[in-house]
Formats: sequence, C-alpha cells, structure tokens
Amino acid sequence: MGSLAWEVIGVFDTEGDCAEWTFPPEPGAVRGARAAVRGQLGRWHLDSLADLTALLVSELVTNSLRHADGPIGLRLVRPAELGGLLLVEVSDQVPDPPRERIARAEDESGRGVALVAGSSARWGTRPGGSGKTVWFELAIPE
Repeated sequence: MGSLAWEVIGVFDTEGDCAEWTFPPEPGAVRGARAAVRGQLGRWHLDSLADLTALLVSELVTNSLRHADGPIGLRLVRPAELGGLLLVEVSDQVPDPPRERIARAEDESGRGVALVAGSSARWGTRPGGSGKTVWFELAIPE
C-alpha cells in the first residue's frame, strides 16, 4: 500500500481484525472494491453484511473517483473493543468532506452519501494528512 493511502486511512489504529486495500483511480476500482469486501466478509463469516457493505462501499468509491485523482484506500475493521460492529473506511486525497443532500427525482447522482447515512449505524468523515476518510459502521447481526 502506498504511503499516502496508509497515512489517510491509518489515522486511527484499531485493534481487531483488519483488511485494507488501495485501488487506482480507475473505473474498475468500484468492481475491485466490491469484490474485496465480499471476499473478506466471507472469510470473516459475515456474509449477511456483504450485500449492504458492498453497495455502500461502491457509493463511496464512486464519489472518490468523481472528485479525486489519486489512490483510493479501503479498510474493513472488526474492532476488538466493539465486537458487534463492522467499521468501513474509504479514503482519498481530496480534503473536502462529502455532503449529504436530497437528490431530486431527475438527478443522476447525489444519493450515495444519503444512502450511507440512512443505512449505517453511524457515519462520518475525518481529515488525514493529505485527504480525508469517510467511514461508516454496521451492526454485526448476532
């Protein structure tokens, strides 16, 4: 992983299971991120979260592709201290945080952040050394 992506997504070091990837700023990054998420969640026996997590990651990676031109970081964390949560982070080199907005019916974009906000337990952004990380949490079903 490149040092820039690590700097952004490694802002908070979290103990627990962790998987991370860096994708080039190309359209195939969305497909690659979905596949990485599905594969890792399968290895962690969290298949029940795979569809939703892949959808939300797709939205955030697509936003990064639209607004950034550098590598896109993706990290999945099962924090040891928060056993019932999955933390997902998508990082890019643009420091401006995404804004949740209400898209009109005729708009072709603008629904991704609202989808993340409405589907996750919590979400937010944090600045990095040269960009930002958008994160969200999903409850792990018992």
